[in-house]
Amino acid sequence: MRAFLDTNVFLYAVGGPHPEREACRNLLLRIEEGSLDGTTSTEVVQELLFVLTRRRRRREALKLASDVTSLFPNLLPVTREDVMIALDLLQRYQHLSARDAIHAATMLGNRIATIISVDAGFDQLREIRRVAPCSA
Repeated sequence: MRAFLDTNVFLYAVGGPHPEREACRNLLLRIEEGSLDGTTSTEVVQELLFVLTRRRRRREALKLASDVTSLFPNLLPVTREDVMIALDLLQRYQHLSARDAIHAATMLGNRIATIISVDAGFDQLREIRRVAPCSA
């Protein structure tokens, strides 16, 4: 099973004390070791950079983005087709955020059915399955 990692997995892994921190760190270790088939997208890297630089943590943002691109040398791009799928998802799911729609669309465009995330917003989508980091 290939799983898509949401932005929050990386943020919790490098952030301060949090109930999800160890589970997120363990996920990344499993991917690094090859025991978990995970992927993510260029949009997730952009979101990491945005969130951390907005919090005035530029050095951390650059380090994390570099680490993520090293861990995932084949980052999924966000294509025009993905944007079209995202627009459809936003039309059908009124409570879906735009960023979540882009992530879900990228997953669907790449035939990935599972997202690892703490974001329960993905639970409304019938097309994909969300797994919490502690359950992955």
